[in-house]
Amino acid sequence: MMTAPRMHIAASVLAIAFAALAAIVAAGFLGAASERVLTVFFISLIGVAGIGIYAGNSGILSFGHLAFMGIGAYASSILTLPAPMKSATLPKLPEWLAALELGLVPATAAAVIVTAIFALLVGWAIGRLEGSASVIATLGLLIIVHGGIIGWRDVTRGAQSFFGVPRETGVWTAAIGCVLALIIARLYRDSVSGLRLRAGREDPISAGAVGINIRRERLIAWVLSAAVMALAGALLAHFLGAFSAKKFYFSDTFLLLAMLIVGGMTTVTGAITGAVVITLVTEFLRRLESGFSIAGVDVPAFLGTAQIGIGVIILFAMFRKANGLAGLKEWEERVFRITTDKTEAPVETQEIQEESTLRAEHLTMRFGGLTAVNDVSLQVQPGEIVGLIGPNGSGKTTCLNMLSGVLRATEGKIFRGDEELTGLSTQKVAERGIARTFQNIRLFSTLSVHQNVLVAALSTKGGTDAYARAHAALARLGLLDKAAEDAGTLSYGDQRRVEIARALACQPSILFLDEPAAGMNRNETEDLMTRLRDLSSELGIGILLVDHDLHLINQLCSRIVVLNEGRLIAEGKPEEIRKNPAVVEAYLGPGKQ
Repeated sequence: MMTAPRMHIAASVLAIAFAALAAIVAAGFLGAASERVLTVFFISLIGVAGIGIYAGNSGILSFGHLAFMGIGAYASSILTLPAPMKSATLPKLPEWLAALELGLVPATAAAVIVTAIFALLVGWAIGRLEGSASVIATLGLLIIVHGGIIGWRDVTRGAQSFFGVPRETGVWTAAIGCVLALIIARLYRDSVSGLRLRAGREDPISAGAVGINIRRERLIAWVLSAAVMALAGALLAHFLGAFSAKKFYFSDTFLLLAMLIVGGMTTVTGAITGAVVITLVTEFLRRLESGFSIAGVDVPAFLGTAQIGIGVIILFAMFRKANGLAGLKEWEERVFRITTDKTEAPVETQEIQEESTLRAEHLTMRFGGLTAVNDVSLQVQPGEIVGLIGPNGSGKTTCLNMLSGVLRATEGKIFRGDEELTGLSTQKVAERGIARTFQNIRLFSTLSVHQNVLVAALSTKGGTDAYARAHAALARLGLLDKAAEDAGTLSYGDQRRVEIARALACQPSILFLDEPAAGMNRNETEDLMTRLRDLSSELGIGILLVDHDLHLINQLCSRIVVLNEGRLIAEGKPEEIRKNPAVVEAYLGPGKQ
């Protein structure tokens, strides 16, 4: 399933095919040398697209993807190497492998499958890491695979050149492989899995809160990107005819990452832009490395000019274009702006049928020697609005974090009906019909308003009626006219409403709202109150509301729970809480009603 408009996908695919054809025709007029350069460019672009599938969508830079390219190159080469050549140069190969002699296409397919299986095993381990640890792990992968290739002499010839590979990759073969890789990368970016992964790239915590299994999505991208890298390796091996392990090590890693970073990691447009720029600059500077004359002055040879030039371009891009030359959007997303049809009849959000109560028993949360929440019990029933108030630092947000799975309680238990939810991840809590917003707005800023809400709908309830649920949530919060805008560009009040709409798209029966009216003016707050009342009365959604706006709390809530210094000090109806001496002293201040 594609989450982008068909117009965008069709325009992208046609443009990729047309550009490849035009480049081949132009190179044909310029001669054989240009065709060789173009062939290398196509293969490099496959590699850039492969890294981009993972790094661009996950936000985790990978230094290890050349390892997959190397595996693809060696695996396909062994399968296509003539049997007499294997017998003479690799005498210790298993008999079945020594006698096997495949064509380029089946050998490449086999190499892609082998690489994907290896990536699946490795990715399961690396996917459990976060941040810089994950990046360093990819570097370790590159070093390990490089060492393995060198050490496995009976199969790879070690550090020596692996020669005799049939040179079957021409400009047309490379072009077909490149078009295929770019289309795969483009389709993946706007697939359901790709949208989920991009949401996880923007904010892993809020992605988990709307039901996204980030580790699973990263693993899918990792394996797919490895398969594309294997394709690049196979085509490169059969273009060169002879290569060694160093071809798939730091030097080419630097080159492909430079293309990705300069063009822009997050888009296929960026991958193409970066590959074009770096290839042109590299070819120009390599011609200067052997020395040249200018205005009668002889400039001596200077090795490393190309690498220095690429480094300068990277620095320039980082200073002037932090998101790459192509930015964060595909070219067709800029040209063909899609707006929501305001005449479309909004789909009604379904009434919640879940009637089980959410209850927490004796929750305690300790951070080292600090007890943030101490023996707190509360419950929320579908259809009621419960206020959770208290002074700053009283433990309100910590309570929500425990109830929603962001934090695991040090002590205590959480139940939904008879099912215990204690210790479940945010994703599994969301699957149980519990959604939330955050004290500090956590939107997927570079995604559109519609994508923010749609990804939540796609990731819950099995994705059933996802588009209808997303549309209904946007309609209920009055956001249909802003659906095509990037969420990060909206006003503060609108961003708050998007966050609520995203939670609502999960079709929850219990909704946690952490200071939803913060930053809103009085009119916006009144509008929000009306919408929240409707969610509770019309849909039967239970709401646990944290806010410092006592007018909002008193007007909306049928019951209020009060915390102070991590302890529950009062619980009851609004009129009872207003008169409670402990609340007046701890929250409102002595002498204030």
